[in-house]
Amino acid sequence: MYTVELYVKIRRAVMVEGKSEREVARYFGVHRKTVKKMCQYSVPPGYRRKKDPISPKLAGFTGIIDAILEADKQVHVKQRHTAVRILERLRDEHGFTGGYTIVRNYVHKAATRQKEMFMPLAHLPGHAQVDFGEADGYIGGKLVRFHYFCLDMPHSDGCFVKAYPTEDTESFLDGHIAAFAFLGGVPQSILYDNTKIAVAKILGDGKRQRTKAFSELQSHYLFEDKFGRPGRGNDKGNVEGMVGYSRRHLMVPRPVASDFNALNAKLLDGCIKRQQAKLRGQTETIAERMKRDTAALMVLPAVAFDACHKISTRVSSLSLVRYRSNDYSVPTQYGHREVLVKGYVDRVDICSGADIIARHARSYGREEFVYNPLHYLALLEQKPRALDQAAPLQDWLLPGVFDRLRRLLEIRMERRGRKEYIQVLRLLENFSQAQVEQAITQAMEFGTIGFDAIKHLILCAIEHRPAKLDLTLYPYLPRASVKSTEPRSYLSLLAKANQQVAEVHYD
Repeated sequence: MYTVELYVKIRRAVMVEGKSEREVARYFGVHRKTVKKMCQYSVPPGYRRKKDPISPKLAGFTGIIDAILEADKQVHVKQRHTAVRILERLRDEHGFTGGYTIVRNYVHKAATRQKEMFMPLAHLPGHAQVDFGEADGYIGGKLVRFHYFCLDMPHSDGCFVKAYPTEDTESFLDGHIAAFAFLGGVPQSILYDNTKIAVAKILGDGKRQRTKAFSELQSHYLFEDKFGRPGRGNDKGNVEGMVGYSRRHLMVPRPVASDFNALNAKLLDGCIKRQQAKLRGQTETIAERMKRDTAALMVLPAVAFDACHKISTRVSSLSLVRYRSNDYSVPTQYGHREVLVKGYVDRVDICSGADIIARHARSYGREEFVYNPLHYLALLEQKPRALDQAAPLQDWLLPGVFDRLRRLLEIRMERRGRKEYIQVLRLLENFSQAQVEQAITQAMEFGTIGFDAIKHLILCAIEHRPAKLDLTLYPYLPRASVKSTEPRSYLSLLAKANQQVAEVHYD
């Protein structure tokens, strides 16, 4: 290897002093071809091969290796050939006698040649990409793994992030509605991966068969949908990067929140603060570039989309409806009927026709029973003996005045008292618990314990009129003074009765 100093001397002798290459070669003691090469390069170019060397033992097998690597492109990534497995096949199937190293080196270079190259893209304003990510956090004091919806605007790098307990149809739809409200409009197009929430089936010609829920969402907001190639995350690289950014910057350390509303308030604040950043290669902040994005958005519809997952089912004989592995109660009069269940992120509505017959807070557990005790009171009135064993009433926490009322009714009316108590509970179907509780307390003070009296007191309180049970408000009515019974009075009555019996016999 010749030094750069020798390059300088030879190149100067030929190119500045005008000497011939033959003369310079004789003077410096180098070959004439070397002088010619030095005149072509200002520094030593180093040794350059015209093509990579291949071991003689491997030369006849490179075509087989190339064919195996090409076929691997159509196979699941976790079932592709390693260099060891290729070596084993070459030995077992083709009589290869070489070693592992030459096979490994060739496979590595071949894999490098086959790596995909990407084209830098420019993004027009008003277009978006959507994806989901997942992270861990403390929600309500418990460590949970939650999912978060992420919408990215590639032109401005603006983003919207919202967390959900699960990645399902409800959260997918709700995420779009919340993102559109945040942006103040609807993107012209949205790029997705091939999530089953949006794509029911990939057809043979590359087209997608959309799910019913996604088609309804698209019809409502009229954005154009686009889908990346299966298994190619780089097709929507902007939102893929945003999913990672959100996890690293907004969810590290693990977020702590009382509920998902509090967590989403923190995430929204992080998205807004990020708009003040000026990213590498940009002269404007995200907020400044987002002005072009928002100007290109489509107008929001007057009414927001009903973001729910709908299923038709039948009410069981226990007056329960199953949704996402959990059972929710409905009023017993709808037993054995067909109903429509509408699952939202935070609630479950059960409809019969156009009427909502039951509404429950959404449960994200598994195989749980979500009861509303009021749904079973009408049936309980027909079967009062089930009062103490009715599962929907086991966790029903009522004020202590209700228990006192039941004891008094059962003591005074025995079996009839239990049914009377159930009738009082049914007042909760139409009146608030506070109203019924106040009426029970008043009835006990007046000494008029019963369903009719309690209902009368509730209606009087609502209508702001005095209750007729209070005789002090009606002085013109005759009064009766009822005293407590004493044993002496009872014995005197017995004596008088015996005397009257004796007189009858004497006569």
